[in-house]
Order: sequence, then C-alpha cells, then structure tokens
Amino acid sequence: MAAACLGAAAQTGGVDKPPIVLGQSVALTGPNAPMAAPFARGARLYFARLNLAGGVDGQRVELVTVDDAGEPSRTLANTQRFLDEGVLALFGYYGSPQVIGAYPTIKASDAILFGPMASADELRGPVYANVYSMRPGFSEEAAAVTRHVDMLGARRLVILHGPDSESLFALDSAQRTTTAMGANLLASLPLEQVGSALEKKPQAVLVLGDATSAGKGIRALRAQGFRGPIYGFSNTGEGLLAEQLGAAGSGVVVVRVTPKPDHARTALVRELMADAAAARLKPDVYLLEGYLAARALTEALRVAVRKPPLNAAGLREAIEGLSNLDVGGVRVHFDGERVGSRRVDLSLIDGQGRVRE
Repeated sequence: MAAACLGAAAQTGGVDKPPIVLGQSVALTGPNAPMAAPFARGARLYFARLNLAGGVDGQRVELVTVDDAGEPSRTLANTQRFLDEGVLALFGYYGSPQVIGAYPTIKASDAILFGPMASADELRGPVYANVYSMRPGFSEEAAAVTRHVDMLGARRLVILHGPDSESLFALDSAQRTTTAMGANLLASLPLEQVGSALEKKPQAVLVLGDATSAGKGIRALRAQGFRGPIYGFSNTGEGLLAEQLGAAGSGVVVVRVTPKPDHARTALVRELMADAAAARLKPDVYLLEGYLAARALTEALRVAVRKPPLNAAGLREAIEGLSNLDVGGVRVHFDGERVGSRRVDLSLIDGQGRVRE
C-alpha cells in the first residue's frame, strides 16, 4: 500500500501523541483522476494546515491515500486493507459505484465513510447508514436545473447521457425529478444521439457525463445549430468542461456544490487560496470540496476527542451532533442526518471559456 500512497498529511514537530489515521481510496489514475486527484489534494492541504497548528488536541491527522483507478473492485480491496490496519475512519472516496462496491465491507465493520465525492441519491438513504456526505444528491442538482429551466420558460427538455455508472445514477435522478417538477421531458438519449435529440425540438438540454464526453456532446449540439440553454451536473466538472469547450462553452450552465473557489468572500476560500498558492496549485471546485470535507471532519474530531477513547462510535456521535456549524462561512448541518451540506449553485461558462457565477 505504501508504494501507492500519495503520502500522509504533513508531520509537525512537537506533536507526539499517536496520529489519527484516515483511509482514502480514490482514483489517482484513470478517467476519473482529473476530478478525484485534486479532491484528494484539497483534503491534504487542509490536514497539512491543521497539523502545522498542532493537530487535534495534539494528535496529527494522517490521511493515507491509495489509488483505485476508479475500479470498484480495487476500492473494495483498499477498504478491506484500511480496516484491517485499524484506521479510525474512511474519508473522501470518489464515485458512487466505488462507494457502493465497498459498502458491504464498510457496513460489516461498522466503519464510517465521511465526505465521499459521490452523488447517487441512494447513498443518502437508510441502506447506507455508515456514509456521511458533504454534498447533496443528484436529485437536488436536478431540482436546481429544473427551476432554472422553468425560470427561462424553456419547458421542453431533452437529456443526453454518458454510459458510465455515475452518469446513469445522475440520469435516474434527473428523470424522476424533472418530471415530478412538471418539466416536459421529451427524451433521454445516449450522448452520441445528438441528431435524434434535436429532432425532438427541445428548448433546453441536460448533458450528463464526464468533462470529455459531455464536451463532445455540447460541441455537437452547437455544431448542429442548437442555441438554447445547456446544463451539466457537478460530476461533469465545471472547470474541466470550460477547458474542454473554450468559447464553445458560452452559455453552458453547470451545477456547483461549493462556494466559488476563486472568490475570497468566505474565510474557507481565503484559506484555500493561501494554501493552494503556497503549494503552487490552482484553486478549483474539486480542491475546495476536498478541503471543505477535511475541515468539517476536523470539527467532528475536535468534539470526539473530548470523550475518550476516540473511536468510530464516538466519531459518529460527534458528526451527527454538528448543527448549524459555520465552517469558514459555509454552513454544515448534520444534526441527526447524514448530509451535512445541501448547497447547490449554478455556474455559467462565458464566451472566453471562463467560469462565472
């Protein structure tokens, strides 16, 4: 495992208590890496800041990050190794299929998985009681898109989707939510069927896929004359999509589940910007999401260490007790639930390929 690790969190002189060890299985290679790797880096940035300040009650937080290449079987194997090695908790996994694949082992050990970058609605249901999320589900993203479409008066909607599992989870939520909210969903088609989609004469199109596949679909829509609003969920990746599209992305709206990562309006973003600059990294939504998840878990750890011994049961109680907590200007609220943030914002890609609010 050590050879596959990105490395533990920064060590600190003077912190001599046993470390708090967290296990993270995430795609550092493969098609999911462009979003998953910066998500992991964001968490490590925050834990490094924390450890330099003395850790949690004198204990440094050590994040062990292992590559799973986005393959659920590897996520499962990594999870079993983490649990065999006695980590306090699992943290910051990437991808709904990966979390679902590893969950039987998580449940069997009664371990906690905190802050995965995974949006399948079912992960927020009672079956996945050991998963604590810091992002809303796809249904809440779909609701935000549907409200925006309705505000524009564009009631005729088509969905184009990729073949990957994450996009299919998004598709299921989008179909259920848009129709329940009164949108006229004309068709749901694979991304390759842009021509068939446009034959339905939509007024708006929701594109579900990673940045590469979604970018190809959006270019095809524009090339074939569609000038209406185009939307993407957060798993498309706003910054990656903007880079893919450039000027062709003008008018594309993408869901964001964090504050804007380059606007220093909140203390959390200002801290991220400073830490990213020191590490020569560019702030983006993926980096910020990892940073926020690490910060929120730290707040729970601060509570849990006051009631020794520090263990999974005490950490669970501390997480569920976080109520209306201001985390650097971002509201975190579990209070007996398992979703600490339901923030949904919309970003706009402009004619210069820049992401705007």
